[in-house]
Amino acid sequence: MTRRSGRVVDEALSAGAVARRLGVAVTTLRTWHQRYGLGPSEHVPGHHRRYTPTDLARLEIMRRLTAEGVSPAEAARWARQAPDPTPNGTVAPTRIHPTGRDGGGTIPVGRAGPAARGLARAAMRLDAAAISETIGHALAASGVVATWEGLLRPVLAGIGERHAATAGLIDVEHLVSRCVSEALAAASRAKVPTGPARILLSCADEEQHTLPLEALAAALAEAGVSYRMLGARVPVAALVEAVNRTGPAAVVLWSHTRATADPVQLSALLAAPRRPLLVLAAGPGWRADTLPAGVVRPVDLAEAVSLSAAVRDSLDQSRRD
Repeated sequence: MTRRSGRVVDEALSAGAVARRLGVAVTTLRTWHQRYGLGPSEHVPGHHRRYTPTDLARLEIMRRLTAEGVSPAEAARWARQAPDPTPNGTVAPTRIHPTGRDGGGTIPVGRAGPAARGLARAAMRLDAAAISETIGHALAASGVVATWEGLLRPVLAGIGERHAATAGLIDVEHLVSRCVSEALAAASRAKVPTGPARILLSCADEEQHTLPLEALAAALAEAGVSYRMLGARVPVAALVEAVNRTGPAAVVLWSHTRATADPVQLSALLAAPRRPLLVLAAGPGWRADTLPAGVVRPVDLAEAVSLSAAVRDSLDQSRRD
């Protein structure tokens, strides 16, 4: 440790050490320094400049964004806007610009097509009308699953990436989420399935990310599969009570983060008096090696729809026989 300007900071790193940490070549670091100003800022007379923790944090953002297909110039702009680490290792809050755009820039959408890039630009402008129009057109032309996978998920993931890098874009995330939720609800209402609701949709206890579950609901409606939606933050006791009351053929339990993916919730469903034929653990929160025997983890939205429809058909057929 060394002391600078009355505070303690971590030992600064050489270019070679930073290159090893980031998994890039030293020549790449030099290019980023010369072209984009992301160079070492620690200077001791008579010695080579060294990279500080702040320099390293910005370079990590640069590496991550360029790996996702963001142009180096754009990635460098976002990296330079990143908040400085505070002395205790946390990150200082980012100052949000009055425009609500967190300094401008773009939302990365990876290899998604022109529609996703257009939606990302509309999101940065906070243009709710353009956002809704783009989503509605995609749903009408391509259907729910293709719209979710090719348009909505890339943009939502890009917003999340920008927020992680800058602590900003909260306004963008809220507006886009509302527009997506409204569009999916409209798609669900447009094709109301007939017959009893065989599929029960629920978020795990304390899980508040509902958009993927809303996309599944809209996709099920599009496929003619009736469902019940319980929504966010459903305690396990309430979920089991709903299962026992309605007797669904399948239950989809969504978890977005590891913090909400408690396998005890799945075990409780399997032990319910009116145990469903199929329990689906959906979402990135679940780990395959922690799932109880008999629980299925769908790989994507299309598989969740396919499995739900299959188990609905199986139950209906068994009741006719």
